[in-house]
Amino acid sequence: MPTSAETSAQAEELVQLQCAIPTYSPIVTNTPKITDDSIRITSKLSSIEKDQLANFIGDVTLVDKSQTITADQLAFDRLLMTFSAQGNIHYQNQNIDILASELNASKKEQKSTMLDAAYQLYGNPGHGSADELQISSENGLSLLDSTFTTCVGDNPAWQIKASEITISADGSVGEAYHAQIRLFDVPILYMPYFNFPVSKQRKSGFLYPKIGTSSNVGFEIETPYYWNIAPEVDATITPRYMSKRGIQLKTELRYLLAEQNGSINIEYLPKDNEIKSNNDARYLARFQHVGTFSDDFRAYIDYTTISDDNYLVDIGSKHYNANDAYLYQIGELSYFGEQWQATMKLQDFEVLGNHQISYKTPAHLEVSAQQPFNLLAEYNVAGQFEFYSELTSFQAQSKQQNSANRYHAEVALNIPISTPAWFFNSELKLMHTYYQQNNIAQQSQLSETIDRTLGKLRFHGGINFDRAMSLFGNSYTQTIEPQIQYLYIPEKDQTAIGLYDTTALQDDFNGLFRDQSYSGLDRIAGANQYTWGVTSRLLDPSNLEVFRLSIGRIQYLSDNNSFDEIFEGSDNTIESKQKSSVAANLFYRLNHKWQISSDIQYNTIESFTNKSQVALNYQIDKYNSVQLNHRYTRNVSGSSLEQVSLLANVAMNKNWAFVGRVTQDLKEQRSLESYAGLQYESCCWAIRIAYHRHINSNLNDEDFFNDNRDEFNSGFKLEFIIKGLNGEQGTIGTQEMFNSSIFGYKRPYYLQN
Repeated sequence: MPTSAETSAQAEELVQLQCAIPTYSPIVTNTPKITDDSIRITSKLSSIEKDQLANFIGDVTLVDKSQTITADQLAFDRLLMTFSAQGNIHYQNQNIDILASELNASKKEQKSTMLDAAYQLYGNPGHGSADELQISSENGLSLLDSTFTTCVGDNPAWQIKASEITISADGSVGEAYHAQIRLFDVPILYMPYFNFPVSKQRKSGFLYPKIGTSSNVGFEIETPYYWNIAPEVDATITPRYMSKRGIQLKTELRYLLAEQNGSINIEYLPKDNEIKSNNDARYLARFQHVGTFSDDFRAYIDYTTISDDNYLVDIGSKHYNANDAYLYQIGELSYFGEQWQATMKLQDFEVLGNHQISYKTPAHLEVSAQQPFNLLAEYNVAGQFEFYSELTSFQAQSKQQNSANRYHAEVALNIPISTPAWFFNSELKLMHTYYQQNNIAQQSQLSETIDRTLGKLRFHGGINFDRAMSLFGNSYTQTIEPQIQYLYIPEKDQTAIGLYDTTALQDDFNGLFRDQSYSGLDRIAGANQYTWGVTSRLLDPSNLEVFRLSIGRIQYLSDNNSFDEIFEGSDNTIESKQKSSVAANLFYRLNHKWQISSDIQYNTIESFTNKSQVALNYQIDKYNSVQLNHRYTRNVSGSSLEQVSLLANVAMNKNWAFVGRVTQDLKEQRSLESYAGLQYESCCWAIRIAYHRHINSNLNDEDFFNDNRDEFNSGFKLEFIIKGLNGEQGTIGTQEMFNSSIFGYKRPYYLQN
C-alpha cells in the first residue's frame, strides 16, 4: 500500500509540468576517442580505387575528433579530403544530431551539406527539418527551405517556416529569411527577416507582445523591443497603443557597472485623447540606483516624478499601484565602519491627491557609534555605550506651512543579558533635541527656537519555560514565554514644536514592547508604565511551530503623557490613559495544508475592536492554494474599514491553471476588485487570458480632469508566450497573474509597522 507521502508526491507530479531539455546518446560507444586529425572508418565491405578513392558499403561508421557519421554507403577521397554518403545517414557532433538521406563534406573546408534533413540541437529544445542543411565551423548552421520549433512531436503548436534559417557558430543567435510564424500549422504572420535567441545569451530583438482591453485605456497592445547595448548595459523600448488615449512610449535602461547597478524608466504619452481640458503630455519617470564604494560606502537612490495625480489611475504603471498615495524621492549615501556609521539623506515624497502635504528633507545627516565593554567578564556579561545624532532640515511645500531645522543627539548605556532560558536588557538614555522654526503663523503655539531634554529608563526581561506533552496521540513541546517591560520617560510639554515627521505607531503585540509611541522625534511621549505579554507555542518533534498564541497589554502607572488628540484615529478617553488595548495574535497550523493566522487590538474598557485581521490558508501543494482574508480597522480617516477577499490558484492538470480573486468592501456593500485568469502552458508555448474589474480612484486633479472617468476599470488581457527560444523550457507559473491585481498576492496580513 502506498503511504500518504507517496500519494501526495504522485498527485503533485500529475499537476507539475515536466520539460526536460533534449539530449541524445552517442551513435558509437566503446571506441577509442580520437584526439588528432586522423579519421577512422569501418564497414562490412570496402574497396580502394587508384590509392585515392575508397568506397565503403554496409553499416558504415566514420569517426573523427569532432563528428560521427553512420550511413549505408560512403565514398572518401583521400587526396581532396572529401567524402559523400547516401542512405540512412545519421550525423552527430557536440552541438547537433541530424538524420538525412544524402551527405557531402569537406574536411579541409570544415563544411558539411546534407539533404532531406531532420535536426535536433543538443542541450536545447530547438529542432526542425530542412531540404538542405549546411554545417560550417566558421558560419554555423544554415537551413534552406526549413522549419524551427521548440515543441515536441510531429505536429508542433508553433513553428518558424522560412526559405532560410541560420544559427550562429556559437549557437546563440538564429536568423530567419522570408519567414512565416505558424500556429497549429496555420500561418499568422509573415516577416521578410527577423532574428531570435537560441541560447541563454542576451540578444537584441522583439519580445512577446501583450494584448488587452480595459475601460480606462480601451484596446491596447504592447510590442517590447530588447536592445542588448553592451554586456553591462541593456534597454527595453516598448511602444504601447491605447485606442482611447493614444500611443505611449515606455523605455527602461538598465546598467551593471562593477559594484554599481540601477535603472532609468520613462513612460511618455505626448497627448491623452481622453483629456479635453488641455493637450499636455502625461509621463512617469523613475531613477533607481544601488552601489557600493569600497567595503564601507553605500549609495542608494530612488526618485520618481509624475505628470499628474491621476496618471496611475488612468494609464497605469508597473512601478506603482493605482491606489498608491505617494511616490518615493530618496537619495542616500552611507558609511559603515566597525564602530560608527554615518548617513547623508535627501528625502521627499510626491503626494498624490488631497492628502496632507508632507515636508521635504533636503538635508538629513545622521551619525551613530557603539563602544562595547566588559562589565562582569567572569559571568560573560558585557555592555555597550551608544551615541546617535542627526541634523535634519524640513522644507515647507506651501506658504501655509512652517519650516524647521532640527538637531537631535542621544547617548545610551545598554546592558543586554541573554541565555537560552531567560533574558534581561537594561537601557539608560539621555536625549536632547533643538529646533529652529521659521514662517510661524500668527497666534500659533510654536516657538522660533526651542530645545527639549529627556531621559529614558527601560528594563525588559523574559523567561522561557518548556515541557513535553502529548495531545491527541501526538508528541509536542509546549513553551510558555512570559515577558515584562518597564519604561520611564519624564513628561514634558511639547506643543511649541511642530509636527514634521511624526505619526502614531500601531499597538500590535510586537509594538507593545517598543520604547516609543510615535515615529520620528517631534513627539516623545512621557511614560511611567509596564508592559506584560505572554506567548505560548506548540512545537512538533522536528521543532516546527504548530500553534502560537500571544497576548499582552500596557498598564500606565500615572497619567499617560499622550499626544493622541492631534493624530487621527487615536483614543483619548480617560480610561485609555490608564491602560492600552489588549493586543493578541494567533497562529495555528492544522496540518501541512491548512493554517490560520490572526491579529487583534481590542479595547476592553469600551468593548470595541480597534484593528483585526484573519487569514485562512489552504495549500494543497505549491500549485494549488486558496486564501481567505478578513480585515477590519475602526478608524481610517474618520471612517471604519472592513474588507474580505478570496484568492485561489488551481492547477486543473499539468497544462491548465486558474487564478481568481474577489475583494469586497463590507461597509459600503460593493466590490473593490474581481480578477479571473486562465493559463494554458506546455513545454514550448503558453497563453494567458484574464478578466479584471477594480474600483477607480479619482484624485480630483484639475489640470487633468476627465468627465468620462468610470467608477470601475474593467477589461480583458491576452498574452501569448513562446518558450524555449532562450534554450530553457522551465515553467513560467502563475505568480505574475497573482501579482497583477491592484492588491497583489500577499502572505497573511499582520498589523505591524
